Amino acid sequence: MVIELLEDEGYSVQGAADGLDALDRLRAEPQPPCVILLDLMMPRMDGWAFRQAQREDPALAAIPVVTMSAHANLPATAAPLEPAGIVPKPIDIGHLLSLIEQFCGNTPDHKSDA
Repeated sequence: MVIELLEDEGYSVQGAADGLDALDRLRAEPQPPCVILLDLMMPRMDGWAFRQAQREDPALAAIPVVTMSAHANLPATAAPLEPAGIVPKPIDIGHLLSLIEQFCGNTPDHKSDA
């Protein structure tokens, strides 16, 4: 749903099935995305493990991460991940778009990873 929403807004978006898939895709891209939308609950590699691997990779560490989750206390839960933004579920579309514009600009020709 998030991918379709962002594409409808004109953003170029690439999705991943889980954290391992996301790392593989990010490492294969010649240009990093302007932001990563990170769901904390994923199979194989969850958001916490992904974020640790991302921070340890010099080519990926500087990409801002926005965490998304239905966790009851998301700000406290996500704090150790040092996210650039937090989007609780259910997603407030306006808030999500505002965060993406903050990192990608309001010209939606930029690429983001969701």
